[in-house]
Amino acid sequence: MAMLQNVFQIVLLFFVLVTIHEWGHFYFAKRAGILVREFAIGFGPKLLSFVRGETRYTLRLLPIGGFVRMAGEDPEIVQINPGQRIAVTLNKNEVTHIYLNEFDGRVGAIEGVVEQIDLEQDLFVRMDVDGVIERFDVHPQAMMVSKEKETQIAPLDRQFGSKTIGQRALSIFAGPLMNFILAFVLFVTVIFVAGVPDKVKIQDTLAGSAAQKAGLQAGDIILNVDGEQIGADRGKLTTLIKQSVNKPMIWIVERNKEQLRKEVTPIEQEGTIRVGVTLMAQTRQASIGEAFTGGWTSLTSASMLILDGFGKLVTMQFKMEDLGGPVRIVEFTSEQASAGWTQYISWTAIMSLYLGLFNLLPIPALDGSRLVFLLLEALRGKPIDPNRESMVHFVGFAMLMLLMIAVTYNDILRLIKG
Repeated sequence: MAMLQNVFQIVLLFFVLVTIHEWGHFYFAKRAGILVREFAIGFGPKLLSFVRGETRYTLRLLPIGGFVRMAGEDPEIVQINPGQRIAVTLNKNEVTHIYLNEFDGRVGAIEGVVEQIDLEQDLFVRMDVDGVIERFDVHPQAMMVSKEKETQIAPLDRQFGSKTIGQRALSIFAGPLMNFILAFVLFVTVIFVAGVPDKVKIQDTLAGSAAQKAGLQAGDIILNVDGEQIGADRGKLTTLIKQSVNKPMIWIVERNKEQLRKEVTPIEQEGTIRVGVTLMAQTRQASIGEAFTGGWTSLTSASMLILDGFGKLVTMQFKMEDLGGPVRIVEFTSEQASAGWTQYISWTAIMSLYLGLFNLLPIPALDGSRLVFLLLEALRGKPIDPNRESMVHFVGFAMLMLLMIAVTYNDILRLIKG
């Protein structure tokens, strides 16, 4: 049962992080009026697919990411050229469906040869129908049908490239932004669940240690040491102990709601000054202000650690053994899930933050690289050649896949070697 729960939590983590990221792209693209053709979780073969509104939603085999396919980001797959035979169906004299093949059996369809067609700006088609030239307006949401596969047309004002640089940048940045928001919410949730440190408590004492000789016990709350109030500051207690080697210290502790006075003499063992206690924090319920402040502190401190790790990658200050791929992430996620919901939620927050920051790196195929291209467009006053940009992203994606294969191979070797 525990194993099934771990598997569920691992799948849930990846699903939530990828979905919230792609939803950010999707939502702001739709707000900008961009036609979103597909909202996909995962890569590779489709496991589940359905259409709602203008968008096809798919769940794919490989849970290593996702994508939102917007009209105009890549060259449109289906093209219609003058001289091509097509068939159309009308509703109130507007074309609603354009059939590219298999004309037999298209009840009510008008078949002819294309003389002129514009599916981006003026939205019309002029056809030679049995020697008579007919002109029809095309509905902005008309469907092109090829072997029963439907593709909605994308007028210019529905394409990604037609939007302002600000709208496109927001559609791209929204993915990482959603990961940052999710991370913050989860960090706040952890503080609400776990509480905030209130007092320092003794978790255990070592046999024969100075603490045990002084009569300290597990569960004692340390209130005062040599006249200094300790509160929740373990650092202050550690400093006071280091300053009092071989000198008696007066500890005031609370036990069963009674205050006791104990004399403790720290000793030096193997170069370390200690009294022989294991400490833990006693927590209390956090206020709303404390939860939000603590959540922000957790977010910023975790961000600095992640960025420091990225810096070591750039400056090559790492060994191959230090890198972890999907296998190691799954392994560590399983450990965090087994440690309880607080650890699991905290780890999910860190992974969400990591995904957001990683995607903002200026690496081809990532959101950061696409934002760089938009910045160059703003500086140049004209867009980069879409074909060149697509090639850069394709090469970057291939390199990322190779890196993933390498780190996954390294993870498997590590598991084999134990």
